[in-house]
Amino acid sequence: MKNTKKLLMNALGASLLLCMSSTGFAEIVMNSSGNSGQANISWSSEEANLLLNGDVSANSASSFNEPSPKGSVNVTTTVRSGAAAQSTPKTVQIVDTSNFSDQPTVSARAALIMDAQTGEVLFGKNTNTSLPIASITKLMTAVVTADARLNMSEQITLQQIDFAGAGGKNSSSTLRVGDKMNRAEALLFALMKSENPAAAALARTYPGGRNAFYAAMNAKARSLGMTSTHYVESSGLDPRNVSSARDLGILVSAASQYSVIRQFSTTPSYDFNLGYRVLKSNNTNSLVRNGGWNINISKTGYINEAGRCVVMHTTLNNRPAVVVILGANNTQARNNDAIRLMNWASQLPKSI
Repeated sequence: MKNTKKLLMNALGASLLLCMSSTGFAEIVMNSSGNSGQANISWSSEEANLLLNGDVSANSASSFNEPSPKGSVNVTTTVRSGAAAQSTPKTVQIVDTSNFSDQPTVSARAALIMDAQTGEVLFGKNTNTSLPIASITKLMTAVVTADARLNMSEQITLQQIDFAGAGGKNSSSTLRVGDKMNRAEALLFALMKSENPAAAALARTYPGGRNAFYAAMNAKARSLGMTSTHYVESSGLDPRNVSSARDLGILVSAASQYSVIRQFSTTPSYDFNLGYRVLKSNNTNSLVRNGGWNINISKTGYINEAGRCVVMHTTLNNRPAVVVILGANNTQARNNDAIRLMNWASQLPKSI
């Protein structure tokens, strides 16, 4: 059935990461962005619209399935920012920026801002501390879903088990058991509106079911070098989903390779037509909705144990950058920390 839907498209030194394995953080970041020469097939805006509007047949939908960016590049690495790709020399460098500018004040429990092209850490606070990450989890849920190359036009019906939040936490304020959507819509629900039943349904409908999905999440984390990360479910409601600012910097860098994740996570608003009702929905990140920053990837998160969290891939002074904020006291404090970091990084020299 063809729906009349409208997708509004895309309109993070003092401290250094010294507690590393033999492989440097910058090298891990850059290797996670490589593709071993494999073509990185991206969904166009038109193709994504077709998926969301239900105009793609089961046979043709496979052509939109995006392969996982994996492997490493010996000489150059491809890093995507928005829709553009750049090849840059592979240099590994960790830089102390304390001599370049006054360090910003960050109230969150942990924070990171890094150059997404080189892996240089521009600012860090408690970067190796493993913390609950709430719905930041859904970024890995999206990566695993994209890696599986499933039929994105396949219809999914939400079941009661998809609403069984961890520890009695509220799973959704808008979705209901029996709601139907295609897999692309479920992914958009999970990334843009952070709907927990949508993330749960993506895991449930994965080949092998939920346990296979959780195993794939942890395997992907290990393959990316995310050494402080562990997942037990796909939504982030369980506080046992933990990661560090360092690891999330790696994840955001890898996720920026997927055009569907870039597009869906930064959609400002979308009207979900479920057939018998329309859910008018907004992005959970006001920095995306306000359009004042060039944000290429966004994911917010909140449970009591995690505090207010956000990760973003953005462009600051022509420099691709990753922003991670974990454990802010409230949404305003989270946004203030992010804006303070982004303003500060925008004043840094482009090459340091």
